Amino acid sequence: MTIPPKRPARTAAWVDRLFGWAARGAAILTLALLAGILFSLVVGAWPAIEKYGLDFLASSVWDPVANEFGGLVMVYGTIATSLIALVIAVPVSFGIALFLTELSPAWLKRPLGTAIELLAAVPSIVYGMWGLLVFGPILSTFVQQPLQALLANVPYLGTLVSGPPVGIGILSAGIILAIMIIPFIAAVMRDVFDVTPPMLKESAYALGSTTWEVVWKVVLPYTKAGVVGGIMLGLGRALGETMAVTFVIGNFNQLDSLSLFQPANSITSALANEFAEAASGLHQAALIYLGLVLFFITFVVLALSKLLLSRLRRGEGTRA
Repeated sequence: MTIPPKRPARTAAWVDRLFGWAARGAAILTLALLAGILFSLVVGAWPAIEKYGLDFLASSVWDPVANEFGGLVMVYGTIATSLIALVIAVPVSFGIALFLTELSPAWLKRPLGTAIELLAAVPSIVYGMWGLLVFGPILSTFVQQPLQALLANVPYLGTLVSGPPVGIGILSAGIILAIMIIPFIAAVMRDVFDVTPPMLKESAYALGSTTWEVVWKVVLPYTKAGVVGGIMLGLGRALGETMAVTFVIGNFNQLDSLSLFQPANSITSALANEFAEAASGLHQAALIYLGLVLFFITFVVLALSKLLLSRLRRGEGTRA
């Protein structure tokens, strides 16, 4: 008769309780830090909130000398540059991830993937200097000036390309942000595409599907949560970027044109340029109010992404 081996003694129950308390404490600490940041922003911005209220978001006046402040220019610049970056970065990142996972030869996958990830390690100030000294003149000479000559007398389109041909402005900042967030979105998309079970893809290929059909009907439905998460990660990076935007957006606190080439300002660049020299009082409170607005913009973006994911999950299993 074989004697069964002795089972190791069960870990004491107090270790499990300690681990549970530690995990719960980490979660509570995160929420406490978030609440503390929000509370400090509200307290710091309260003089501006009390004076302007929500009208702060509708005013384009920013005059520290006259002690009059409005955040419309900065909010517009932040949203516009981030949307431009997202419009450019998402298709490019999708193409990169698709090539690396489905089309790239084996010998090219690793070096190309490493090269893309290295772009994420480039400091943002380097992107800003490159954008100001190299990319800006190229954009002005080969894009803005030809477009202005072509569309000068076209209603609306002529307005979108108007402005001094200096290569800085909303479009320049948006393109630089797109270059910065492409590595993040592409890396996440590549990783989530890789977790798709090979059996699903091989079955689709066996049924005669093309590569695009496999990606669109098999890979994307299986990995949609990760893809949306990667896009939101890139958008969060674009919303919070400071130094690169400060170099190329122009730091102009007036909204007298909707041109993509018009110098403008963003929340982060305004904070970087003015916070150190802002006098205590309404000026400093207005800058903190801008930080609070950026906090809520990020929160709204995150909430919308969660809503989108929940709607996608709700639609699973239904007929198109």
